Amino acid sequence: MTTLTIYEDKNPDNVVVSTTDPNEIKSLLDKVGVAFERWKAGAELPENATQDQVIAAYKTEVDRLSAAAGYQTVDVIRITPDNPKKDELRAKFLDEHTHDEDEVRFFVEGSGAFYLHLGDKVYQVVCTRDDLLSVPAGTQHWFDMGPEPRFTCIRLFVTPDGWVAKFTGDKISSIIPRFGEQVAA
Repeated sequence: MTTLTIYEDKNPDNVVVSTTDPNEIKSLLDKVGVAFERWKAGAELPENATQDQVIAAYKTEVDRLSAAAGYQTVDVIRITPDNPKKDELRAKFLDEHTHDEDEVRFFVEGSGAFYLHLGDKVYQVVCTRDDLLSVPAGTQHWFDMGPEPRFTCIRLFVTPDGWVAKFTGDKISSIIPRFGEQVAA
């Protein structure tokens, strides 16, 4: 279930907001300049669908978003619990970072958590199937796929180089509850 939890960045035990209402999530994220949408596939996807099948199923939405924001590259990433590099892949983006471009992810299946460090708050957005999240360029954030990752995402880029992480050195991600901890709670 899609969830937005807002923490105080200096006191993560103080939850400011917690909601599963998609309209409230969209409204709260809109206020801080983060795009959130719900999409539905234009076709049923077979289990283990190929990249081309996934992109074709969401062609209308991908084309609309690409035309509006100038995205030139679209791909699909799938991570499952049996991936031998799952721990390495999880660790790669657990530290706060920024990108020179928007980070746009659409969840075709599974879930993962984006953490957005905005002012004195951290917005944890647990994205699930049918969620699109667009984190604006320069936004301090991190991503947690959890200890047993299972997700498939469509990723959109202007250029792949703009997506390279620039780590801030802030250790805030170590004091905010991790995705696996949140789900287990």
